[in-house]
Amino acid sequence: MSERRGQVTLLGKPGLYLRKGGETPQTRRPWRLFPRVPPLRRGGSVGRGRFPRGVSSARSEEEWDFYWCDVGRLRERFDPAYMGERVRACHFRNRCELTRKNYLVKNLKRFRKQLEREAGKLEATKCDFFPKTFEMPLEYHLFVEEFHKNPGITWIMKPVGRSQGKGIFLFRKLKDIIDWKKVRTTLSLLLGECPTATKFLTDGLCTDDQKDETQVEIYVAQRYIENPYLIGGRKFDLRVYVLVTSYIPLKAWLYRDGFARFSNTRFTLNSIDDHYVHLTNVAVQKTAPDYDLEKWMIQQLRQYLTAKHGAELVEVLFADMDNIFIKSLQSVQNVIISDKHCFELYGYDILIDQDLKPWLLEVNASPSLAASSQEDYELKCHLLKDTLHIVDMEGRLTGKEKRVGGFDLIWNDGPVSREGNLDTPLNENFMANTHLGCYKDRKKQLKQLFRSLCAQQKV
Repeated sequence: MSERRGQVTLLGKPGLYLRKGGETPQTRRPWRLFPRVPPLRRGGSVGRGRFPRGVSSARSEEEWDFYWCDVGRLRERFDPAYMGERVRACHFRNRCELTRKNYLVKNLKRFRKQLEREAGKLEATKCDFFPKTFEMPLEYHLFVEEFHKNPGITWIMKPVGRSQGKGIFLFRKLKDIIDWKKVRTTLSLLLGECPTATKFLTDGLCTDDQKDETQVEIYVAQRYIENPYLIGGRKFDLRVYVLVTSYIPLKAWLYRDGFARFSNTRFTLNSIDDHYVHLTNVAVQKTAPDYDLEKWMIQQLRQYLTAKHGAELVEVLFADMDNIFIKSLQSVQNVIISDKHCFELYGYDILIDQDLKPWLLEVNASPSLAASSQEDYELKCHLLKDTLHIVDMEGRLTGKEKRVGGFDLIWNDGPVSREGNLDTPLNENFMANTHLGCYKDRKKQLKQLFRSLCAQQKV
């Protein structure tokens, strides 16, 4: 952690610890984190924020109140036995149940079967938002069976433990997967049984990326969505942010802002080896020779779709996306270790097809906070500030809020209605409290919220 002239590193390794200087937990004043300087910089995930009075950085061995870090670092440091009442950390311990690709699919399949048993087939179909997927090499024979049932379709292979499009490839021939399986088996045998080969492969000949590749053995083979919705002939996917503050009971917030990431090349199925056509990851697209970054804010996308297809169809599309967020969280609700000290900001990747059906691609535990434009910068600064408002280190919120800044409460141990308060019974005119892609008067709402809270405290 670096410090310079009152500024500290906020995001990235090793993470951020915060404590109240010279005060005990019983006597500490309410504190506002980063009220002026947003904890983010353009072009990277590491940013600097100026500390308000009474808040300082803490070394890892000291008492701390707030810890923001990446998932790998938390795995080394996290020990709930030493957490005070007001301490907060930015990940749940076994978050991988939702964010690791093979675990996500396993939990969704299990939850679908549970719904079918308890509520019937119609309710179970609400979980049909992820493509047919097999864990490799564990389910290789099941995959081959499915492959022969639908010859000629396109499949996509993804390593479960990597991000930014690394290790992904598309294929249509079983020969491609057989060759991959042989290579993986050979590497596993060499690395597992021969220490000399392990050192030779990982230290002698391999680059850093190749070393990662030799260590990743588990992939998922997923049916590729061959009919994505195109704008200007190009493929795109959506990044949507969901904040979970508790799993038992489940409490989830949906951010109104998000963005669509476009591929750099016009879509075609004639060149399945071209990543610039099929992968929308910015990390992949920015290496294209003629790279020209294009992101749409979700408000812009919603306006475009409404103008082209009408408000009614677009409302159904966004309601289907809400269903994805809720059902995916419910699928791991009884698996994730819920801890009152933890919260999680997820980045959902959603693909829309030509029939305006949304598909869940993956869920990210540490969504990128790199800003590629002024608009992107402002979105992510506001996202982080509103996250901290909801985590509420200062203890200002009552717990009955349905909106805080850009976040709307979409689930509070049950669906949340747009009308009334949290105690209002649901009726036949129920409308979900979701506003993804809608107008966001964030600044005005926060002023009204905290003015109201201040008045209540005085009374």
